Amino acid sequence: MILSKHTSIVLSALVVLSASFVLGSPLLAQASVSNPTAASVIAAASAAVKKEIGVHVHVSTVSGKVDSTVVARIGTLDGSETYTEGVSTFVITVTPKYAYLSGSLTGLTTVMGLSAAQQKKVGTSSISMKAGSTPYKTFRANLTSVAFAQLIPASKGTTLLPKRDKKTNGYQLKWATAATSTAAATTSVLTISSGAKALPIKETVTTSGGTSHTKFTKWNKKVTVVVPSKTVKYATVFG
Repeated sequence: MILSKHTSIVLSALVVLSASFVLGSPLLAQASVSNPTAASVIAAASAAVKKEIGVHVHVSTVSGKVDSTVVARIGTLDGSETYTEGVSTFVITVTPKYAYLSGSLTGLTTVMGLSAAQQKKVGTSSISMKAGSTPYKTFRANLTSVAFAQLIPASKGTTLLPKRDKKTNGYQLKWATAATSTAAATTSVLTISSGAKALPIKETVTTSGGTSHTKFTKWNKKVTVVVPSKTVKYATVFG
């Protein structure tokens, strides 16, 4: 079994993803984009994120009467994510050699899709997934800096709103994503700094079922993670 029900924050923050932010570098200096257009802001942001070594991401989502939060730290080689929705929680940790998953009973079953028998094998331990395995590759792709490029939308279909964000003076990029068989249609507005580095600051994603707000902070700060001390092998749980 592959942990297919989970959509990491780097992907889901753009689907399910104040004026002051603690950023790794000053973003209010000389503008990074002259004569801004959607294409030029996207190009500047795409170039800017490639130079960063880390970012903290906080996603708050309201869907109906259900609130959920995702807190993630995404680094060059390491990353972590904590998901909370009522009593349902899970934690993902990625290192160069292993990825780990732990969580509450409902966090692992209801959210992550494990069976009751599989969750019982995990208990209070963390599932360990070795580098090179399919689940490891999925989590690494979403919780390390290789995912930064996914934060920036494609030029096609994206417009630059005529007004800057009132609180940050950032550029606002807007685009829509059509519904699929598994996901509702969304409208996204991503705010990009108009300062020295064209880095994402925040994003709002709206669907028919709810709204998500994402904040990107502490750009270029090195990320360190805590490796779980009590683990169970992936094959033991799903074999």
